[in-house]
Amino acid sequence: MAEMKQVFEKTESKMKKSIGHLQEEYAAIRAGRANPAVLDKIMVNYYDTPTPINQLAAVSVSEARVLLIQPWDMSVLRGIEKAIQTSDLGVNPQNDGKIIRLVFPPLNEERRKELVKEISKLGEEAKVAVRAIRRDAIEKLKEMKKASEITEDDLKHGEKKIQDLTDKYVKNVEECFSSKEKEIMEI
Repeated sequence: MAEMKQVFEKTESKMKKSIGHLQEEYAAIRAGRANPAVLDKIMVNYYDTPTPINQLAAVSVSEARVLLIQPWDMSVLRGIEKAIQTSDLGVNPQNDGKIIRLVFPPLNEERRKELVKEISKLGEEAKVAVRAIRRDAIEKLKEMKKASEITEDDLKHGEKKIQDLTDKYVKNVEECFSSKEKEIMEI
């Protein structure tokens, strides 16, 4: 039974990681509102080391659609500006010599629909990942049954428990998707 418990714990841990990854992906998608997470994947060459912007500067939201980036070391200001310009963020940084302002334009209807398709695809990928984790866990239980480590009843109980976990995390993916969709479609 201890091995079965380990299978459940590992399965749930992997499913949590899938949800966490999905939430990180969603956070990086800009939804017309300023969100410091959109800068997470942008690296700045700082003394020949690729460094995330949030480790080089204070990033704050000054208004609904404006991000302020205030570097702690002013020598990196140009580097941050260049990194943002070469990224796929689609926002032109305004540098006043002390801080960089990023003004996010409101999204048009077409772009909103594209973003919803994109987040839908990410949501489906997360569901597929959760189901793959379920499949692996059930395979592990079947191997344990074959090796006579667990009984037929334990196998049935285990499969049900893993299915319940799967349903819970698939529902979690759908909740993440609908809240992000609502955020994107909000004008």
